[in-house]
Amino acid sequence: YGRIYTLQVLVCIIAIVGLTAAQQADLVKYENDNTGLGNFRFSFEQSDGTRHEQIGELRNAGTENAYVVLRGFYSFIAPDGILRVVKYVADENGYQPEQGEGPGALPPSAAASLLG
Repeated sequence: YGRIYTLQVLVCIIAIVGLTAAQQADLVKYENDNTGLGNFRFSFEQSDGTRHEQIGELRNAGTENAYVVLRGFYSFIAPDGILRVVKYVADENGYQPEQGEGPGALPPSAAASLLG
C-alpha cells in the first residue's frame, strides 16, 4: 500500500511539473517607444501567442486638465483553444473594452489602425 501511495504522489508531482513547464512562454517580441513627453507605443508577443499592443497619446498638454488616452488590444489562447481578443480605449470616459473571439477576431488592419 505504501509503495502505491508513493507512486501516486510521484506521478502527481511529475504531472504538476509538466503542466507548469507547458505554461511557460518565451518573449519573442518587445517594443517600448516612450518619448517621456506623454506619448508612447508599447507591444510584446510571447511564444504561446499572447500579445499586447498599446499606444498612449497626451491630450490637453500643459494644462491642469492633461490626460493620456490609451488605445490597444491584448489577445491570448484560452484553455478551450479559442483566441480571445480584447480591444480597448481608456480616456476621460473610463476604460472601454470590447471583447472578441475566434480566428480573425482582430484583423491585421484593425491592429494597424490601433497602432497608427
